[in-house]
Amino acid sequence: MTLHAASREALAAAENRLEEVLADAGADPSALGEELLSVVGLLTREIGLRRAVGDGSSEPTARTRLVRSVLEGKVSEPTLTVLDAAVGARWSSPRELVDGVESLGRSALLTSAERAGSLATVEDQLFRVARIVASEPELDRALADRTAPAEARRGLVRNLFDGKVDQVAVIMVEQLVSRLRGHGIGRGLDHLVRLAAQRRERSVAHVTAASELSEEQQDRLAERLRQIYGRPMALHVERDPSVGGGLLIRVGDEVIDGTSAGRIAALRRQLAG
Repeated sequence: MTLHAASREALAAAENRLEEVLADAGADPSALGEELLSVVGLLTREIGLRRAVGDGSSEPTARTRLVRSVLEGKVSEPTLTVLDAAVGARWSSPRELVDGVESLGRSALLTSAERAGSLATVEDQLFRVARIVASEPELDRALADRTAPAEARRGLVRNLFDGKVDQVAVIMVEQLVSRLRGHGIGRGLDHLVRLAAQRRERSVAHVTAASELSEEQQDRLAERLRQIYGRPMALHVERDPSVGGGLLIRVGDEVIDGTSAGRIAALRRQLAG
């Protein structure tokens, strides 16, 4: 998510309000997050409403009144309180307002997982979903099919993963496929993994190995990567016999290729050069 300066300030203010609302013992972060993401869907569909509430030249009170007139009785008061802060702020564009509300909804959902003690599980499950989609081109195409109704894509996610992964993960993936962007489903899923890892104050290292890594091996690798990058690492390991010996590690855009396949490819490039 890329935000201009005004939008970054608006999001920071809305995040503070979200934290205040979630500090209330009666607030349900899961319900709040789901409702905020439902508002994202509404604003994505209704262009006129999106433009009206994202119009920084109008009076903030007029924008908050409009949102309440549309949503009162349909979402909870905690959700409306967070939206008051969001739409009452000045955003660089209506699209960035929607991106900001999306960020708030995801944050609330991850807070619910954190409180339930399932944040690490949600992170790992999002990674597994990402790998499943990456390994199934037909599924990737179906989830990214802009000609299919959003509800059909959401239904496909529910059919595949509901009851098999944490509900927070299901909701986040459903919302992702319902609001398609140019960067594709795979990158969107990777972003969700990073969000969960960041909530755990970790960066993500994607590790591909020819065989399973023991817990001790994973611990040693995580410590080595922590020393290299200067921050804790969340390892997401997948098995792929085609890599041969060694490990293929990706941290952000950086790739550490210690596999025999990688070394052979490097040698071929040197010979060809």
